Amino acid sequence: MVRRSLSVAIVCSLGLLTSVATTFAQNRTAKQASTATSAQRTPAGTPGAGTAAAGAPAADTQTAGEVPPPPPAIEISREALAGAIGVREAAQRSDESTQLLEELTTEVGQRFTGTAGDKAGVEWAVKKLRALGFENVRTQEVIVPRWIRGEASFDVLSPFPMPMVTAAVGGSIGTADEGLEGPILMVQDLPALQALPEGTVRGKIVFFNGRMERTRDGSGYGKAVRVRAEGPSIAAALGATGIVIRSVGTSKNRVAHTGTLSYKVSAPRIPAVSISNPDADLLERQVAQTRPGGKIAGNQVMVRIRVTARDLPQVRSANVIGDLPGTDLANEIVLISAHLDSWDLGQGVQDDGAGVAIAIAAARAAVAVNPRARRTIRIVLFANEEFGLSGAARYPLEEGDDNVARHAFAMEADLGDGPVWKLSARVPPTYWATIEQVHRVVKSLGVELGDNVSAGGADLGPLRRRGVPVLAPQLDATTYFDVHHTINDTLDQVDPSHLQQSTAVFAVAAYAAAMVDGPIPRLPEEQAQ
Repeated sequence: MVRRSLSVAIVCSLGLLTSVATTFAQNRTAKQASTATSAQRTPAGTPGAGTAAAGAPAADTQTAGEVPPPPPAIEISREALAGAIGVREAAQRSDESTQLLEELTTEVGQRFTGTAGDKAGVEWAVKKLRALGFENVRTQEVIVPRWIRGEASFDVLSPFPMPMVTAAVGGSIGTADEGLEGPILMVQDLPALQALPEGTVRGKIVFFNGRMERTRDGSGYGKAVRVRAEGPSIAAALGATGIVIRSVGTSKNRVAHTGTLSYKVSAPRIPAVSISNPDADLLERQVAQTRPGGKIAGNQVMVRIRVTARDLPQVRSANVIGDLPGTDLANEIVLISAHLDSWDLGQGVQDDGAGVAIAIAAARAAVAVNPRARRTIRIVLFANEEFGLSGAARYPLEEGDDNVARHAFAMEADLGDGPVWKLSARVPPTYWATIEQVHRVVKSLGVELGDNVSAGGADLGPLRRRGVPVLAPQLDATTYFDVHHTINDTLDQVDPSHLQQSTAVFAVAAYAAAMVDGPIPRLPEEQAQ
C-alpha cells in the first residue's frame, strides 16, 4: 500500500545557478571553473545548490564578496560503473523477483497485521533469506494492533432501495446489531464539510464523494486519502453519526477499497465504510434527485450502515532483517526495504508483495558482480506499515544511534510492480553526481532523471528524519490504485516484465550506493524532514 506523504522542498533557481557559475568561471582558474561546471549539474530542489557548503574554507586568493567554490562532485569509479552495467544486464535476464512473488503469494497469501497470515509471512521471509545466502538473518519484535474486520453492509433504504458493495475502513468501530440508519449528507471533501453552516452535519451520515485522480506518481492518492484518514473524526466533531466514502482508488470495477482511519481522542468515534466507485456514482445520482430541480426534490436519501468490526488486544509481529556483507566498507549499510504486511481483502501482491520480491532480488543482484559491493546491503521487511508504521518506528530504536549512523543510504519499494519511471533521491548535494551516473546506466530502461527532494517510502521516514540519505526509484502508479487495498490485489495483476525492470533499477542504485567513496554525510536538518 501506499499511504505515502509527498515532500515539498525549496527549489533553487536554475537561472541563479547558471549566473553564479558564470561569474565564478570568469574570476577563477580553469581548474576551479571546471568544478563550477560540475556544480551546474546539481538538480533543482537540492538544498545548497549554487552556494558553498556551510563552513567551507575560503581560498587564499578569494576576494571580498566572491562566491567560494562548491565542494567537488563525488562519483563512483570507472570499474564500479562497469559493474553497475553488469548488474543491470544480469537483473534484466533474471526472473527471481517473479519467482519470489509467486512463492509468497502461493505459500502465504494475505499477511494482515496480527493474524496467522502475518506470522506465516515472517516465517516465510526468515526461511527464504537464509536459503538465499543472506547472513545474520533475524527478526525484530514489533507490537502491533489487532483489528477484526467482521462483516459490513451499506444499503440505501429510500427513495430507491438497493444494497451497495462496501468494506469497513480499517480501524472502524462497529455498529449496533441492527445497524445505523440516517439521512445522507453528500460533500466532496473535508474543506466542503467544514464550510457548512453550524448544525448542518448533526445527525447525518456524511458521504464523501470526491474522486481520486489517476496519476503516474501516486499524488492523486495523497490528495484523496485525507477523507478516509481524517474524515471520521472531523465529521464526528460536527455531529455526524457515521461516514461513507467513495473508494480511494481508480478502479471502475464494483470493488470497495479499504485502508486505515485515524480517530482523534477529541472527537467521538463513529463507524466508517467505503463503497465501490460504481456504487458511489449511483448514490450520487440518488442524492441529485432530491435536490432542487430533481425528480423528488425535498426528500432525503436514507441509508443503513452495519459493521461488526472490533478491536482486540495488541499482539506481536516482527521486522525481518538479513545482510549481504560488503568488503572494505562492510561496516556501512545500504538498506533496501519493503513492508511485509498486507490488507486482508486480497492476497497482498501489489501491496506489498511486489516490493518484497524487488528488494530481495535487487539485493542479490547487487552483490553478484565484480568488483564486489563494498558496503553491506541489508534487507529490512517491515512489520505493520498498513496500520501505523509500527515496524518502521521500531527499527531505528532497536538499532540504536550508533547502528543508525552506519546506514549510508536507504531505499524502499512500495508501489506495486512498477516499472520504475523516474530516479529521484534525497542525498547530500555532492553525491548528486552519483545519482546522475545511476541514471545513465538505467536510462535505456525508460527511466527519467528526477529531483533531489524525494521522501522515499513511508517506512523510511524515521531513518530520513535521523539524516539517512534516501535513494528513490519511483514506481509507476498509473494502474496501481485499480487494485490497491481491494479484493483484486492478486497475482494475475502483475506484469513480470515490469517486476524485472524495477528489480534492475533498484539493484543498480543499490550497487552504486555500495561502491561510492565516503564517508557519507548525514542530511542537514532542513533536508531530512
